[in-house]
Amino acid sequence: MISLVDLSKSFGRFEAVRGVSAEIARGEVVGLLGPNGAGKTTTIRMITGTLPPTRGAVRVDGLDSLDGSIEVRRRLGYLPEGSPLHAEMRVEQYLAFRAGLFAVSRKERRAAIARSMDRCELADVARTRCGNLSKGYRQRVGLAAALLHDPDVLILDEPTSGLDPAQVVALRSLIGDLSDTRTTLLVSHILPEVERTCDRIMVFARGRVRADGAPKSLIERHARAGRLHLEAETSPDALRETLGRALPKASAMCEAVGDGWTRATLDAEGPISDAQRASIARTLRDAGVLARELSVERPGLERVYLDLVEGEAS
Repeated sequence: MISLVDLSKSFGRFEAVRGVSAEIARGEVVGLLGPNGAGKTTTIRMITGTLPPTRGAVRVDGLDSLDGSIEVRRRLGYLPEGSPLHAEMRVEQYLAFRAGLFAVSRKERRAAIARSMDRCELADVARTRCGNLSKGYRQRVGLAAALLHDPDVLILDEPTSGLDPAQVVALRSLIGDLSDTRTTLLVSHILPEVERTCDRIMVFARGRVRADGAPKSLIERHARAGRLHLEAETSPDALRETLGRALPKASAMCEAVGDGWTRATLDAEGPISDAQRASIARTLRDAGVLARELSVERPGLERVYLDLVEGEAS
């Protein structure tokens, strides 16, 4: 549905996006992660045709985003960050205005507006001026506007900004329902939201895609050292020596936490198995060391994301 071919964008000497290539299928829900300035929003703007690429090409449903700009935009529903609305318009009036921009016929317009308002739960504010809405309602009006023309591709830039927890759950459910018939791109800084919502994640850093895949496969592929947390009744030096016998290739950071106890964080070269944890427990027992914590930190998306972004920054 979306094809990015060696996509690059420069602003003077600054290269915001550098050689991004990807194929995104119909029905996929794809999360775009990355720190501020990583190139996510610039990539989105090139997909929507609001920003021309310096090099490369964007195709949506086989159409070039520049040569077929109007047809491409008819296939896109875009909710930009901040959901810019006409403050003086009432919600129904604004949605009717947006429907006209996307050439929704007068015959179909009333039904399209009613459908979008129902999906986004806007009936209570239909006659309210957009400028008087809360931030959460403004986001919902922006989403309703993006859905009016029943687009093939839905692009959401920080869609849960300003929503309360119940609204976030409702939006996540709506995205899941919509993904049966359309492609969805979700830009967010909230990793748990992306992990729960998306089939696939693309991690951006410094204008490049550093990782691309399903959340579980990203964790398996990019998780680095296993990490173990331990508290034992001994000195830091003695605990470091004891741990060195159990896992010779692991590095341990040990610090005294008072009353004769030491806290250690141990990074291994790979995931720490239950057998290795049992071996550490036996080593501590044989050394006569009392432990009150021995827990393994399982690698998660947040850890993988930080490793990828920090690795690119270094």
